[in-house]
Amino acid sequence: MNSLMNLQLALPTGSLDSYIQSVNKIPLLSAEEEHELALRFRESNDLEAARQLVLSHLRFVVRVARGYSGYGLSQADLIQEGNIGLMKAVKRFDPKVGVRLVSFAVHWVRAEMHEFILRNWRIVKVATTKSQRKLFFNLRSAKKRLGWLNQAEVNAVAKDLGVSPADVLKMEQRLSAHDASFDGSSHDDQDGEAFYPAAYLEEHRPGPEQQTESLQLEELDQQRLYSALHDLDERSQDIIRQRWLNDKKSTLHDLASSYGVSAERVRQIEQSAMKKMKEAFAA
Repeated sequence: MNSLMNLQLALPTGSLDSYIQSVNKIPLLSAEEEHELALRFRESNDLEAARQLVLSHLRFVVRVARGYSGYGLSQADLIQEGNIGLMKAVKRFDPKVGVRLVSFAVHWVRAEMHEFILRNWRIVKVATTKSQRKLFFNLRSAKKRLGWLNQAEVNAVAKDLGVSPADVLKMEQRLSAHDASFDGSSHDDQDGEAFYPAAYLEEHRPGPEQQTESLQLEELDQQRLYSALHDLDERSQDIIRQRWLNDKKSTLHDLASSYGVSAERVRQIEQSAMKKMKEAFAA
């Protein structure tokens, strides 16, 4: 497939009109010529045969691309994507099946154009599932009048396309929406009122620099805590850990039983250790 995609078509690329004029001058192939070329490519990987098959069908790609002119995308880009689909079709075409290449290639050409339209028509994707894709490319032609569909029309479209009425309504809303700038521009606020999203979708969480500073301070506090804890004697360290740092905290009586002293003595050791640690923090 990579070698096929790198075919040198030797056509003008500076002007779309020049390109279209050139592809329209390329002779069409007869059924016999097409069959022979397809056999040569399929059985012998003859790239010159594949090149002739592609060239003779470029005008067909141009014709398909014109059908998608209502999406506001570049015709040159649509044609380029369609040519990729044509090359994929030539790669997979089996002349022994008994159909012409143009009948086989239409699926691949349209599929590449559909993918390009869905990627570039809006900033936000409007169709991701199979039913949504079907609706996206059929809903415009299915609408019988301008404006919003009434319930009867919604039901009719849903039945024709094999989807639910809810899917039809949702896609109609998406098609009617428009991309908007997040932060607007100077001429959007001539009357002193701002309606773009940045004006009312304020971010209240700390910014990246504040989050970084907070994380660094937290790490510094942990370092100072463990340093202060390390300066305590072994028994005081154990009491602080079991009373404050462990997930399952021990009571004064638990520690008193463990060390063979009174609970009051454990409390005194704890208070003394906490005082030393606070002084270390304040230093």
